[in-house]
Amino acid sequence: MKRSKTSILGAMLASSALLLAACSSDSGANEGGDAAGGGEQETVEIGITQIISHTSLDAAREGFKNALADNGYVEGENVTYDEQNAQGDQATATSIANKFASDGKDLVLAIATPTAQAAAQAITDIPILITAVTEPAEAGLVDSWEAPGGNITGTSDLNAVEEQLGLIKELAPDAKTVGVVYSSGEVNSQVQVDLAKEAAEKLGLTLEEATITTSGEVQQAANSLDVDAFYVPTDNNVVSALDALVQVAEEKQVPVVVGEGDSVTNGGVATYGFDYEQLGYQTGLMAVKILDEGADPAEMPIEKPTDLKLYVNPTAAERMGVTIPQELLDSADVVVQE
Repeated sequence: MKRSKTSILGAMLASSALLLAACSSDSGANEGGDAAGGGEQETVEIGITQIISHTSLDAAREGFKNALADNGYVEGENVTYDEQNAQGDQATATSIANKFASDGKDLVLAIATPTAQAAAQAITDIPILITAVTEPAEAGLVDSWEAPGGNITGTSDLNAVEEQLGLIKELAPDAKTVGVVYSSGEVNSQVQVDLAKEAAEKLGLTLEEATITTSGEVQQAANSLDVDAFYVPTDNNVVSALDALVQVAEEKQVPVVVGEGDSVTNGGVATYGFDYEQLGYQTGLMAVKILDEGADPAEMPIEKPTDLKLYVNPTAAERMGVTIPQELLDSADVVVQE
């Protein structure tokens, strides 16, 4: 770990104190001086790299910091955070990771798959915790979920895709086609789209795809799809521009089922999801094990949340010309009131 460095002046004073102790007949008087010049409090330096800012990723970051705070890591006292955002740019994510490596951080938190991949390429001798990464093994970050095998572990946000697609049949029973807009360069999105295809086939739905490379392309991509509903996976570019896709859905009068709860708050109609702040908190507890107990990331299995909840937004549904069935409303864990 990085420690608060003793100054040159402090070192000189400590040497002088030792010399005086050797020469003085009153050794007891010098014991107090030695104690006063003892070691300073350790400071842990943590680098946080995030691919883009949106509600879920921001919540995961704050949850991580909250977990450390609850376990004695006080920001500005014994822990510092170097928080960086790549603004959706992979080259920037790589630069951030390289800087963290050269800085010699004590631990790195990588939020979302693209930043986790950049960190994995640049950093091999510092513990890396990942969060909001859908499939860490598919992304080449770990050997397996059970035994990561390197310097990386953390939490996955792999969601209940089949259950989420099932909501479309409840919201729009006559739906035949489902549009999905996703980033061609995000492994996490491709994993979810593949799962969505399997789920759609079981449900008698056809998935229509449109790929993007930046969040600025979301609206045009959504407009290009002639579908009965939209499904939004936890794709960072799409989620950061969710309002653009929601606008298209309102114009087309079709429902939007999303991949996580925060997107319901931000205009989606429904999802089965979990709390990203809690996901980050769970990751923070893993950091505490590494920092306090010397736990080895290679031997720490990837974790995932277990508290799946049903989120619905009746107001968003109304704007899209959809009525949420009363049975679904009654069973919802979270009903968003706009």
